Amino acid sequence: MESRTRNLPADERRLVTVEAVVELARSQNPGDITTAAIAKQMNLTQGALFRHFPSKEAIWQAVMEWVAERLLKRIDQAAEGIDSPVAAMQAMFMSHVEFVIEHPGVPRMMFGELQRAEATPAKRMVQTLLHSYGKRLQDLIERGKSLGELAPDLESGPAATMFIGMIQGLVMQSMISGDMEQMRGEAPHLFALYRRGIRSAV
Repeated sequence: MESRTRNLPADERRLVTVEAVVELARSQNPGDITTAAIAKQMNLTQGALFRHFPSKEAIWQAVMEWVAERLLKRIDQAAEGIDSPVAAMQAMFMSHVEFVIEHPGVPRMMFGELQRAEATPAKRMVQTLLHSYGKRLQDLIERGKSLGELAPDLESGPAATMFIGMIQGLVMQSMISGDMEQMRGEAPHLFALYRRGIRSAV
């Protein structure tokens, strides 16, 4: 493992580092993850780690960039080719839930960054991710209104916020129970409730 990691090209070494952090966050409080722990996970020295990242903040920024890229790609692929905006939103919802189940440390890292008082690069990346996600939802909601699927007076901004908030609520309940898998069973029922609230009465 050590020689394989040492011999990786720079871009691949950075990716392996990010994946190591995501894996550590699966079972540890992200705030407690040190560069020493990351290096140990990769079978490297801290010196080798810092040849690719100038600081721990830079590592965290790369992790949030990884999260943003993969989550947005995941929900885009889920909605691709679905004509109904509501059905596309449901596919996005379930895809997001599966992403969290696969990477349970990601929500903890995102919550941790958003709670920081200072405007770190990682925090700004999380904010950008949420803005991009919200924009995708608002576009679908407006299209749903134009097609008559959704209530014509539905406000797309609050409806998008509620969509994301439902997933955050599922995550919190799963953290409390200690079972992230339970999201898979609860998510369809929660989205059905959401759908009833936003659909057109016609």
